[in-house]
Amino acid sequence: MDIYAKLKEILSELVSKDSIDIDSITPETELDELGLDSLDNAQLIISIEEAFDLPETTPEEMASIVTVKDVKDLIEKKRLTK
Repeated sequence: MDIYAKLKEILSELVSKDSIDIDSITPETELDELGLDSLDNAQLIISIEEAFDLPETTPEEMASIVTVKDVKDLIEKKRLTK
């Protein structure tokens, strides 16, 4: 499964199905457009760390995440440094 597909799967668990069509999520989609608050973002990070077996994300890294592409880039970066 590619990174975007797995991210969509994780996001579908966090996003209210009534508020957004999961299939409409693109790399440019901003997390706040999905209705995610800071607690949801923290849960997203925990979920991707577990799903992709990544080291813990720093607060600075979390603060830099705005779009779905930012999450993907973080996953790729952490995979390289692991």
